[in-house]
Amino acid sequence: MTEAAAELPPAPEAAREVFGERFADAVRYAELLADAGVRRGLIGPREVPRLWERHLLNCAVLAEVIPQGVSVCDVGSGAGLPGIPLALTRPDLSITLLEPLLRRTTFLEEAVRLLGLSNVVVVRGRAEEMVGKVPPVDVVTARAVAPLDRLAGWGLPLLRPHGEMTVLKGDTAEEELKAARAALSRLGAVETSVVQVGEGIVDPLSTVVRVLAGESPGGVRAATRRAKAARASRRRQH
Repeated sequence: MTEAAAELPPAPEAAREVFGERFADAVRYAELLADAGVRRGLIGPREVPRLWERHLLNCAVLAEVIPQGVSVCDVGSGAGLPGIPLALTRPDLSITLLEPLLRRTTFLEEAVRLLGLSNVVVVRGRAEEMVGKVPPVDVVTARAVAPLDRLAGWGLPLLRPHGEMTVLKGDTAEEELKAARAALSRLGAVETSVVQVGEGIVDPLSTVVRVLAGESPGGVRAATRRAKAARASRRRQH
């Protein structure tokens, strides 16, 4: 039997500042998470009292480190975190919510329609199967999906050359990055860093691991797959 969800608290004042003219839509999204999100098992009922601070605002402040007008793929989007808060705060971004499970993509499609997010598309699939099937993006985001080395193996091949993987991590971000550096290097990463965002908005601050890719994100195997895809595309055109 599903545990009953607690009542969603009122939005904090910081949410009005962060979401601006899309604040009402952010409230609708929070209500959707607290209701359908809990009933469908996308979030735990105990998360409802802290939906704003721990989830919506924690994800929205990721916008601080994402450039203007770029394409973004949110890998393992789940209930839409961080992709939907990003879309609400940054209409300049073109965002793909990538999620393998049908019940989650169904929820995401409903949320995108409800919120009128014209800058968002939902794609069902596993990141490791999407190379060559979806256009490369400038930025890959993720939150609570997998350890950094495994996540990089999925996310870096989805990037354009010199793109960036920008993922939300917890208190052990520095240690996780240190342990993953060799794997990141093999996958074509050329620069890594840990930054904190959300000053004056969230407490504690949101921790972000940034991984800058080189000329061949994902390493040689990804470059080979891309070359094959390009050749196949040229053959179809001819």
